[in-house]
Amino acid sequence: MKLLVVCQHYWPENFRINDIVEGFLERGHEVDVLCGQPNYPTGEFFEGYDSHSIKEEMHGKVKVYRTFEIKRGSNSNLRIFLNYMAFPIASAFQVGKLKKNHYDKVYIYQLSPVMMAYAGIRIAQKKKIGCAMYILDIWPQNLYSVIPIKNKLLRRFLYAWSMWYYRKPEQLITVSEKMRQYFLKVLGKREEDITFIPQCPEKLYEQTVHDPELEARFSEGFRIVYTGNISPAQDVENITQAAAMCVAEGLTDLRFIIVGDGMSRSHWEDLIAEAKLNDHFIFEGFHPIKDIPKYTALADALLGTLSKDGLQDFSIPAKVMSYLAAGRPLILAMEGEPEEIIRKADCGFCSAPGDAKALAENIKALHAMSTEERKQLGENARTYQQAHFERNRSIDQMLEVIKRA
Repeated sequence: MKLLVVCQHYWPENFRINDIVEGFLERGHEVDVLCGQPNYPTGEFFEGYDSHSIKEEMHGKVKVYRTFEIKRGSNSNLRIFLNYMAFPIASAFQVGKLKKNHYDKVYIYQLSPVMMAYAGIRIAQKKKIGCAMYILDIWPQNLYSVIPIKNKLLRRFLYAWSMWYYRKPEQLITVSEKMRQYFLKVLGKREEDITFIPQCPEKLYEQTVHDPELEARFSEGFRIVYTGNISPAQDVENITQAAAMCVAEGLTDLRFIIVGDGMSRSHWEDLIAEAKLNDHFIFEGFHPIKDIPKYTALADALLGTLSKDGLQDFSIPAKVMSYLAAGRPLILAMEGEPEEIIRKADCGFCSAPGDAKALAENIKALHAMSTEERKQLGENARTYQQAHFERNRSIDQMLEVIKRA
């Protein structure tokens, strides 16, 4: 097939769509991508890019069409709103151009905002071809986790607006079974029109990469590694409070290694300074995906948290999947399906979002285990990931759904 992939974010940003596109290419399909100018998560444009100058380029065999974009900048609510609105509007101006190209199907990788799907929906309609959408961020619920909106009239409008986007594609793909059941109920679609396919991690996460220089830097202490975005949704207050409790109770060897960036990084650093925990937290900043296995290989534990916003009922975060593949024990503060995975896989500990005391108790419990006990938990994690969340099987399933559209 000749596929048009639509997503605001694409290489050189670190999103799973990069690997999915590679999977499509590996299976002999042709791919064009419509996306924005890369500036996530730091809010600044990547080197060589600005708001508009790169319009078309090749990334390997992929023809990339880039639209105008307003960068996230300081990641304030205003900047995020402007960034959210820029791509849907700018990409709409690409519809007339791209509808002239031959495509067999349109595939939308829907992150926030849901409006990023607009150009893909319109191109599919105008060319009378199938459209499939992979829902990563459920709207409008995901919006409320970043920008708290209380006005009931505005919330009703945002719900109706979001449902318009979800009704248009012939095929929807969800990242959890609970999300699938939700959309079956609210959209009234047929069972065969909504498919659950989890966010399976890239194969590189399954590697154990030893970096002598990094291992020398972090040779001491109990190493808890956190990777990925740092935003209000990650509830950094919970991590900070739990860390303070552990240190106060004598776990002075804790080292939290933070590999990532985002709108809440400065806030988190301030919290750590106020709690006098600077000796226990090391911020490594943003790193390309290829570096992540070097950090997960260091970990005595891999840490993931979410705020208590109800979204856990609809999603299994991509971070959980890559942590399982890394083969290290997990410590999560999440509800819903991530909690079920930890229990079924027997690969670590999970507490409720926002419960700092329970998170601290889980850190202490893992800390008290022997090296062999922790190793077994890590092996359990990787075994479960291979059985349920393997990348190649996921891409094959996705292509079958796209063909049905």
